[in-house]
Amino acid sequence: QLSLLRPTTVRLFSTSHSSVDLKEMKKFQLLAHKWWDEEGEYSALHSMNDIRVPFIRDTLLNMSSNYHLGNPLSGVKILDVGCGGGLLSEPLGRLGASVTGIDPLEDNIRTADQHKSFDPVLAKRIQYKSSSLEEIVEESMETFDVIVASEVVEHVADLEMFIRCCSQVLKPEGSLFITTINKTQLSYILGIVVAEKILGIVPAGTHEWEKFVPPEELERLLEANGFAVKTVNGMLYNPLSGSWSWIESTSVNYAMHAVKSGAEGQSSPAGTLSEMGSEQPSATAGTTL
Repeated sequence: QLSLLRPTTVRLFSTSHSSVDLKEMKKFQLLAHKWWDEEGEYSALHSMNDIRVPFIRDTLLNMSSNYHLGNPLSGVKILDVGCGGGLLSEPLGRLGASVTGIDPLEDNIRTADQHKSFDPVLAKRIQYKSSSLEEIVEESMETFDVIVASEVVEHVADLEMFIRCCSQVLKPEGSLFITTINKTQLSYILGIVVAEKILGIVPAGTHEWEKFVPPEELERLLEANGFAVKTVNGMLYNPLSGSWSWIESTSVNYAMHAVKSGAEGQSSPAGTLSEMGSEQPSATAGTTL
């Protein structure tokens, strides 16, 4: 989830620059073998699954008329951008989704592939690829029902290009889920000073405050690229219990759900995801999957 996007020449656009940040790549290369250590550097991402997975699942089910008992996301094609070692790809695969995880760091993809191989069900449902988002645009136009970019947008070099690419590979009426960090004084104190320098919950140097993204800015970029923002929820991490919870305030961490506008007269993707119902996190949002 944390690392992202390999530098490449983007044929699709006139510009040759990329949304990949080389400095970010180097940071995460050093930790590529530690993704599945639940007590290690990525412990906060492991516990974030307790709220982000139900948020994704319940939002999609509230929009859907098709229910598959046991495999609620069966038939849903998900792109996990900046998938890291597969921490979010795996639980989504267990819910029945067909998941493609991409990450520019080959070491991350190796780790993800190896871990997936222990579970024959996941081995069929998840495929990983060492790639940047812009590298797959041409082959994947309007391919996915859902894109997940969790703890990723604060690491990209060009956020506008990133959002544009998301729109291009998403089907009309498809869903985009983002979790990230707001750009506030509080996020600097908690996200960098406390988390990195004092408690060491996150490896030092993981985040740069200048790259944090206010929800208003993210919303503006999404709307400019044909998305309607449906939900913005604050998230709070408790370092003492190692657990996450939903809160009203978005001043530090937040989750956003946006839907790409549909083409005129076109049905919703795969016949499964039509817009309806409430999209707030359900009462099950605190449960572990």
